[in-house]
Amino acid sequence: MALTTEDLKARGYRTWGGEDPFEDLIAPFYFNEEGEDIKCAFISERKHCNGHGMLHGGLLMTFADFSMFAIARRELADGAAVTAGFNAEFISAGPQDALIEARGEVVRATRSLIFMRGTVFTGDTTILTFSGILKRIRKS
Repeated sequence: MALTTEDLKARGYRTWGGEDPFEDLIAPFYFNEEGEDIKCAFISERKHCNGHGMLHGGLLMTFADFSMFAIARRELADGAAVTAGFNAEFISAGPQDALIEARGEVVRATRSLIFMRGTVFTGDTTILTFSGILKRIRKS
């Protein structure tokens, strides 16, 4: 039996709640902040694949970007940020109809910048590694 988005919700995962319409349109992506770790996840579907039937690289980078903000959520508190830098390395192809997850860490946080790194994976297979910089901004 395949995992569903309802299963993710039952496990405590949630979305931004409509705050990012683009991410909701293409996925949706989920995060779970129970305990020390913040985990991110989505269920891959055909709409997420490229012409070769594997997960599209742009989707994976978007998920990694989403994950950076979820992982930095506690560091950001109620503040806002934008992506100032992003790097990704594709390690393996991502399959359709799978639970795709991400974990990472804040490497360093200053008054204006948050440095991140993480991994996107399914099961024991690493799909992508990423690093990035979030720039804190004032909410308008």
